[in-house]
Amino acid sequence: MGLYKRNNVWWMSLTHQGKQIRRSTETANKKLAQNVLAMVKVRIIEGKFFDVLQEKNRTFDEMMERYMTEHMSKKPSRESFVYFKKNLSSFFSGYALAEITPNLIVQYKAKRYKNGVAPSTINRELSVMKAAFNRSIKEWGWCRDNPVSKVSMEKENNKRDRWMTDEEETLLLSFSLDWLKDIILFALHTGMRRGEILSLTWKGVDLFRKTVTVFHSKNGEKRTIPINQTTFDLLRHKIKVRSIITDLVFHSKVCTPINKDNLRRSFNLAIKKAGIDDFHFHDLRHTFATRLIQTGVEIYKVQKLLGHKTSAMTQRYAHHNPESLRDGVIILDRKEKTITNLSQSLDVQELRTS
Repeated sequence: MGLYKRNNVWWMSLTHQGKQIRRSTETANKKLAQNVLAMVKVRIIEGKFFDVLQEKNRTFDEMMERYMTEHMSKKPSRESFVYFKKNLSSFFSGYALAEITPNLIVQYKAKRYKNGVAPSTINRELSVMKAAFNRSIKEWGWCRDNPVSKVSMEKENNKRDRWMTDEEETLLLSFSLDWLKDIILFALHTGMRRGEILSLTWKGVDLFRKTVTVFHSKNGEKRTIPINQTTFDLLRHKIKVRSIITDLVFHSKVCTPINKDNLRRSFNLAIKKAGIDDFHFHDLRHTFATRLIQTGVEIYKVQKLLGHKTSAMTQRYAHHNPESLRDGVIILDRKEKTITNLSQSLDVQELRTS
């Protein structure tokens, strides 16, 4: 342990658990540097100094890799995590944990906005980063503070209101490959999310009870969905040609999981060929909910089918069925009729008395 000079600044050379660590005293004054070194020696004895060094030695890349290995490797959302991690790493890679400040995170948000990224995506990315920092604090002892918690989340506008018409459905299916057509029909008739469909196994299919079960939904809860005849016929056909190599209901030609990027490309190509504007795969789920509401299915049932935790999330579809509100205004007709009858009765009495 000692001092040495680099670019007119005094540096400390430390050895801890067989690892050599060099840190700047941030001063060109040798006497002051000696005082800093003395203070460091005391903190080492107290066992505090290297807690601080963890933040300076551990990098963002190390944190994200460990978080993925220990907490995301077997989760259904792993694929989304990898996507968010890639975006975060393009900006924060190489930074020590101690160097990641709220101001730096604000710069990241500004960069993402400049790239045309939606507020919801930025929030998902920051949530992933926040969770990794929390693990670093509570479980690994790599840092003492979470800089993401000091940065406000972006205001989201999730009120996308796009659903598919019957004509658009016919067009889309006619331009879709057979494997894609099956997935589209399944989504339209179950309301399941893309990830839930691609991870569905035959273990979750019960043709006798006419149900499919999502074992790991987005909110982490198990969900069983009753299926209609269209879905039943689709699954009955698929089980006849079921592969013995994989338990997945929907898979590639070589029985591997369907990559979400390949699905997106094929879906977007079919959308383009069909001449349909402004339509995403997730809008198939919106279409499922909208069609149920428009045919008079009550909000509570739609909520349960979609797997929403609160009715507020499903309430966005309520305006799609104005007929369900008609009985409310019909009451006014009855009231008006009563008033009219009363008025006519009073007129008659008045004539009689006169």
